[in-house]
Amino acid sequence: MTALHSTAPRTGVDVLDRCRALVRPALAEAVGRLHPRLGEMAGYAFGWCEVGGGPAAGSGGKGVRQALAVLGAEAVGGHARAGSTAAVAVELVHVFSLLHDDIMDGDASRRGRPTVWAAYGTGPAVLAGDALFALAVETLAAVPDGGGAVRLLSAALGDLVRGQADDLLFAGRPWTGPERVRPAEYRAMAERKTGALLGCAAALGARLGGAPPATVAALDRAGRDLGIAFQIVDDVLGVWGDPAVTGKPVHGDLRERKKTLPVLVALEAPGAHHLAALLESGRRPDAAAAWIEAAGGRSGALDEARRRIARAEAALGALPLRAGPAGELKALLDFLVGRDL
Repeated sequence: MTALHSTAPRTGVDVLDRCRALVRPALAEAVGRLHPRLGEMAGYAFGWCEVGGGPAAGSGGKGVRQALAVLGAEAVGGHARAGSTAAVAVELVHVFSLLHDDIMDGDASRRGRPTVWAAYGTGPAVLAGDALFALAVETLAAVPDGGGAVRLLSAALGDLVRGQADDLLFAGRPWTGPERVRPAEYRAMAERKTGALLGCAAALGARLGGAPPATVAALDRAGRDLGIAFQIVDDVLGVWGDPAVTGKPVHGDLRERKKTLPVLVALEAPGAHHLAALLESGRRPDAAAAWIEAAGGRSGALDEARRRIARAEAALGALPLRAGPAGELKALLDFLVGRDL
């Protein structure tokens, strides 16, 4: 049995870079099969090009789901091609979900650039998202036991959609009273909206790599716990993060009156109606942030993130994984959430 806490040969950044480089050719080949206009929008969404098709200056997102899929396959002794195929399918679905999510939320920018709908129009962005989803299904359907792989991805997507629906409904619920959003409801939403696809990435890589069902399920559970922790860290950064690091304005989530976990934990404290009034007005985000921290919202949220990471590490440590990929998984977990824990 591999010890998850053995010294990792790479940093989290190294792991992400290696996995992106491994997956990029297969991902580019898949996107190249799309209609040229849809392919350009997909390339823009991935950060490969600018509007019009010219090369982009940046490198796109971190590729977290790609890395989990690759490592899931490698950790169970699977071929690199299995991990790359799983990574392509999950990344296509992830970007599909971002395109639609930006439209639903009315977000006009992502990573310092106009979102796809803002750059190309709402209708074309919806169509590009649909094309990416269809391409993900096609990618998995072409592999041995493609039906089982598609079912695994579809189940994760179903959870993601349910999580997104819950998140949208949370916005219309009151800050206080019996109809308020409880922290437990938020954790369930975060597991679906963020954790399901992270869990699917690791599980799908393992499945295509030939792992038994119990190992696939354990990797899915570990990825879901990572997803909850990852979302919580984003919540904390959305209130107290450095704009130079996050690319978002300080107290941005409070200005947008988002019901994130630090806020919901603080609203469980005595005197929460004072915080609710601040949040409803949106005029004093600095005062609301101070109230949330004093009420234990920040520490309570980070405690939950620590618990989730401990669960993910315990699940991985109990599996007979190969030492190198297991070490890289640990490095990846530390990089993604350890900076704020």
